[in-house]
Amino acid sequence: MALLSVVVPVYRVEEYLAECLDSILGQSFVDLELIAVDDASDDGCAAILADYAARDSRVRVLSFPTNRGLGAARNAGLAAATGDYVWFVDSDDWLTEGAVQEVADRLAKTEADLLITGFAKVWDTGRVSESTVGKAGPAPDTFRLAEVPGLVKLLHIACNKVIRRQLLVDLGLVFRPGWYEDVAFSVPLMIAAERITLLDFTAYAYRQRPTGSITRTVSPRHMDVIGQWEFVFQFLNGRGPADAALRSPIFERAIWHVLRVLNHSARLPQHLRREFFARVVAFYRAERPAGGYPLPAGDEGVKHRLVARNAFLLFEALRAGRRMQVRMVRRATRPARAEPRVPDAVP
Repeated sequence: MALLSVVVPVYRVEEYLAECLDSILGQSFVDLELIAVDDASDDGCAAILADYAARDSRVRVLSFPTNRGLGAARNAGLAAATGDYVWFVDSDDWLTEGAVQEVADRLAKTEADLLITGFAKVWDTGRVSESTVGKAGPAPDTFRLAEVPGLVKLLHIACNKVIRRQLLVDLGLVFRPGWYEDVAFSVPLMIAAERITLLDFTAYAYRQRPTGSITRTVSPRHMDVIGQWEFVFQFLNGRGPADAALRSPIFERAIWHVLRVLNHSARLPQHLRREFFARVVAFYRAERPAGGYPLPAGDEGVKHRLVARNAFLLFEALRAGRRMQVRMVRRATRPARAEPRVPDAVP
């Protein structure tokens, strides 16, 4: 049995797939299995996967007859995994050089249930933005989330987390249907893990594609984000008093996240904004900590207050005003165009 099962869901990534697979199989640490789940990809991915499986016995390929989505593909890979730990890697991303050895060394030292690594967002333009685990605040070698609650403010993606597989089995935790499925997986996982450790190493490269990402797609499915956070609180509400202190920081993060979706111009269709806001209000009133929570400063805090008062029109007016202000500042700071040179008169 391998130390690590790497689960790679695959759908329409022919352009990026080989780079992803090479980044995993080419690691110096080799005690791993790679489970690729072909989610009925209709490009050349199936042939690429077959070629890799023929050349490397560590590669197993599962194939869906019809497209079932990212969460279902990950769940199928998890069910087939045999490693002590599991790592979900998206097929348009890649692991950095030496990442698996760093992970293995840290796990050997800490015997953690959950390891969280640094990651970098990478754009095709060459721009790179690193997210370090140090942003969570000071942390001992192993800890529970209640000891380092700042961890909930890091981007809640699944791909920078290496998880003891038995913990997922014991929790019965899988990816839920819908968009923003990482929220309802990662946050309960962090709540439940008895031994979390941080790896101050950029192990994961998170490709920022110009098209194809849900964050750049206007769709009613952005409504799913509220249901994912509702699941998080169902999970938290079923926990004991030891986790009660987590309610405030997780609630603040949830409201931050759903309002970020609402504020974004390229996510919700215009006709669904009022309905989305109403669902946020219902969630706010149902899950707000009894003793309150620290309101953010500035506009962010104002938005929280407007949600508390169900003041949709004021919320929209604030958003419109701020967007106008940003446009005016950009226009005012834009370099002036040079006046066209008037040619000399012909003598």
